Amino acid sequence: MANAFHVDAAVAAHRFGLGEATLAAPGSDPQGWLLAQIGPADAPRGDALLTTPQALALLQAEAEKRRQARNPPPGMTAEQLLGGHYREVTIADARSRLLSAATTQRPFAERLHLFWANHFTVSLAKGSVRGLVGAFERDAIRPNIAGSFEQLLVAATTHPAMLRYLDNVLSAGPHSRVVARAARRAQQMQEGPRLTGLNENLAREILELHTLGVNGGYAQADVTSFAAVLTGWRVAALASGSGQPFDPAWHEPGRKTVLGKTYPEGPEALRQVLHDLAHHPSTARFLATKLARHFVADDPPPALVERLAATFTHSEGQLSEVYRELVRHPSAWDPAPVKLKTPEEFVVSSARLLGLPERAFERHDGAGIIALGQRLHAAPSPAGWPDRAEEWLGPEAVWKRVEWSARVADRVGRALDARALASASLGPRLSDTSRRQIERAADGPQALALLLMAPEFQRR
Repeated sequence: MANAFHVDAAVAAHRFGLGEATLAAPGSDPQGWLLAQIGPADAPRGDALLTTPQALALLQAEAEKRRQARNPPPGMTAEQLLGGHYREVTIADARSRLLSAATTQRPFAERLHLFWANHFTVSLAKGSVRGLVGAFERDAIRPNIAGSFEQLLVAATTHPAMLRYLDNVLSAGPHSRVVARAARRAQQMQEGPRLTGLNENLAREILELHTLGVNGGYAQADVTSFAAVLTGWRVAALASGSGQPFDPAWHEPGRKTVLGKTYPEGPEALRQVLHDLAHHPSTARFLATKLARHFVADDPPPALVERLAATFTHSEGQLSEVYRELVRHPSAWDPAPVKLKTPEEFVVSSARLLGLPERAFERHDGAGIIALGQRLHAAPSPAGWPDRAEEWLGPEAVWKRVEWSARVADRVGRALDARALASASLGPRLSDTSRRQIERAADGPQALALLLMAPEFQRR
């Protein structure tokens, strides 16, 4: 029965979605199935998930523990006092991310959430955001994936996790009040606040990675001026007793010029700069290219990129309109599966294919994804995880996928009919070669391992 579905059903399930055990979900109207999913991402599944204020409270508690660690209580070492402070939170966040993706009934929306979470990377690779990454995705990304890009950009930029990850909490205007006070204290040989001067990290990454792109037309002077605009935007728990994310004492006074336009002093300038960046032609092209690369091909069709960029511009950055154009564009439905799944996508699609129970995601290593080369919530840089096949196709990486597939198949392969599952999940996308290999397998585990490693399943 599965082969009765058109190949478009398989494209919808695996390229736009996260994989399905049966093509009955997209059915005879794959485009309609995808279009109906456009909207904010679903609330995440999982227990013990922290809101952003709760995560900030955890940070404050950790800071207090560090102070106590200098003189730990009798019978307790500093390591014991600090050990595992974020462990339960990070495990809960990783489990929630996997469980939400593996069980959602709106896989297209969930894939879009994963795309934007990677675009606006906040990574556990930097210790300053421990405990905040999951809250960032839940509060800044999930609710905003289908509104205006400007709304998403503001939410991501001003979230405490981003402000900490890219060091804006340490950025002080050279002529700010807090720097002036520090200078006076230094003259008096008194200890002052720990300042590092103007920090350009957040400004540079917003321009290079989040909006215009590396060739988007900005210069170093724009980075420096934008960094000055961003001064004062700090984590609420660390602001100077104000309880607000903007602390004027750290802000660089005076007007600033970014990309040829002058902005006023004060917190309102950031929203104005982000508005202009969100509506810049370079942003439209940069985002259109990334979306087309993620969903269609490592080197996406130029006509598709142009169409998505034009839709972004004409709709004033309404992401839902861009997604609709993506789904409706003929080049997005080329039946050849060319995009390689990342380790996380591979594990999630396997879980959806096999109907793995929730306990499969209770392991502390993210269901074995670390062994495949990708640690959840821990991209190696602000650029996020790579989205081209060549980055994931080394011999060792492929062998790790073989080993993972064999282990999973050995556990569940005897209880499943991999031959029927291959036909139901991949439908007309399953090649004759892969079908014959699965049919000729010696037993159930070998058949399932062959299905998981089939090119039609490894790629989307």
